[in-house]
Amino acid sequence: MEMKELIAGVDGGGSRTRLILANELGEELASVEGGRSAMRPGEAMKSAEVIADLMREALSSAGILDAIPTILYGGFAGVGRDEERRDLEVELDRLGVADEVVVDNDAAIAMADAFGEGPGIIVLAGTGSIAYGRGIDGTHARCGGWGPAFGDEGSGHWIGRRALGVIAAAADGREAPTALTGSILTAAEVNSPEELIPWAIAAGTTTIASLAPVVFATAAAGDARANAIVALAAEELVLHVRTLAMRLFGDERAAIPVAIAGGLLQKGSLLRKKLEQRIRSAVPGAQMRSAEIIPARGAVSLGIRHLTGDAPHARPTREDAASRS
Repeated sequence: MEMKELIAGVDGGGSRTRLILANELGEELASVEGGRSAMRPGEAMKSAEVIADLMREALSSAGILDAIPTILYGGFAGVGRDEERRDLEVELDRLGVADEVVVDNDAAIAMADAFGEGPGIIVLAGTGSIAYGRGIDGTHARCGGWGPAFGDEGSGHWIGRRALGVIAAAADGREAPTALTGSILTAAEVNSPEELIPWAIAAGTTTIASLAPVVFATAAAGDARANAIVALAAEELVLHVRTLAMRLFGDERAAIPVAIAGGLLQKGSLLRKKLEQRIRSAVPGAQMRSAEIIPARGAVSLGIRHLTGDAPHARPTREDAASRS
């Protein structure tokens, strides 16, 4: 690889996107953030345009006016199927964001930052959720990540939907009153539970997911129902980890490096604390990684590996998933 090459690493999530521009040694030249670029079927152009805008901002920030990266390596939510991955690569190529574009899933780039080329399991929870793992023999597997319509358990969207359901049940008298009612009404800027109906219909996935921090705050203030939602979210996420532990390592008591990442699982968050506690119990062999995971940095490292011919093995896509999740 010649010197003075530029590598762009992208973490494209359901709420925000981070792009790191680096040199051939992996040294950061610029880091910028923008809106969501997670893929949705038929919306590759929207995601690509977010990346193109961030690329221009990053190049300007680095004082680079007459060049584009040799490679853009991006990990995106919503590209578990080959069709979405190809569509996004085509749009990014069309916009000329880099000489070469590689689109991967968001969990893979987080894995690269957490474990390099070694074994381990990572669970991510933000707007959506997914777990991804690599066994000692190099075998890859994924769990979850089925999307907001019927999956993404333990994610921000999943938590927000359940909170809305609890408010409806409390309004009916099917459940006891809960402080979630007042806190969610305030967050949604409506005056009654009935007004949440049109609000929720009009709300996108990201807007519903934005209710998760409200649920956490209500839980921390002592509301039993909010705490139950958070506890259930942790149970769902730990199930992802335990499933991969059994599949890739054969025994949840084996020594398994485990990392946690995503917008809902920042250090100190209530969900992270509950999840870490449950992982230690349900996956006794888990060796928790405490270092901060920066997926865009992992994307940079994968981009460098790709250029040097040390590209990672093909990762499972959603079509492969019938045999595993």
